[in-house]
Amino acid sequence: MIRLPGRRYVVTGVLTSDSIAWHIARELQLAGADVLLTGHGRSRRITELAAADLPKPAEVLYLDATRPADFTALAAAVEERWPALDGAVHAIAGAPPGALGGAFLTTPPESAEAAFRTSAASLHALVTALAPLLHRGAGHGSVVGLDFDGSRAWPGYDWMGVAKAALESVCRYLALYLGPRGTRVNLVATGPVDTVSGRGVATFDALDAHWARNTPLGWDSATAAADVVPGPVLFLLSELARGITGEVLHADGGMRAAGMGMPPGMGLPAGKELPADARQPADTGLPAGGRRPM
Repeated sequence: MIRLPGRRYVVTGVLTSDSIAWHIARELQLAGADVLLTGHGRSRRITELAAADLPKPAEVLYLDATRPADFTALAAAVEERWPALDGAVHAIAGAPPGALGGAFLTTPPESAEAAFRTSAASLHALVTALAPLLHRGAGHGSVVGLDFDGSRAWPGYDWMGVAKAALESVCRYLALYLGPRGTRVNLVATGPVDTVSGRGVATFDALDAHWARNTPLGWDSATAAADVVPGPVLFLLSELARGITGEVLHADGGMRAAGMGMPPGMGLPAGKELPADARQPADTGLPAGGRRPM
């Protein structure tokens, strides 16, 4: 189990206790860390209710990701509470309705731009605003963002998919420019997760069924927020990942590696063992150690 006693983290993107970011905040607290959450507008009250359900109630600072000045204000608010910051979680994403749901060819440019600003440019804004505090933190800070495979085109995901591809590029450039300061920036790409924001994608059920049917490890969107995503995020935030930056860690049940699902009748059924002859190494004609005498 990863332990982070006394570490301090800002976690964005918590809406309810079903949010992926809420489960990450919970696991951080259970690992011994302190957390601050962010919220804005009328939904901030909902975030505060979720924050009260954490193992240790957390304060919710104001942040509207569409307002550049809010990131500067967030950094100032964090510095009023903590002299340094050990890491941050970027779980901010959003797009106007016209940028999702199959309307890709007719999406107005302003809607596409809004998806980019909210879901990708906000990572740059968050990290650069918090950079001085992160530099003072343990290991000079680590930032982890939540992603969904931006290398493929997913029906209905549309301009959010474009924004995720941009998010991955922003991550790499932040890693490049902040690496000399020791600050790391990485992403965790997950499969479809049954949350309020996930359900905002019209094709969620189709994507969910595709994952459940085709991932090598299987996929349960109802439990992934709690059981699958927090572990990889805590790993990347910890100093166990001190040599990793600019990467996308795919915690998606193996979908990234699989071109298609396993056809019926192939593979090893659960509970079955390989035949004895299949477990034996092939006879290569070589002596033990695998090398022929010279």
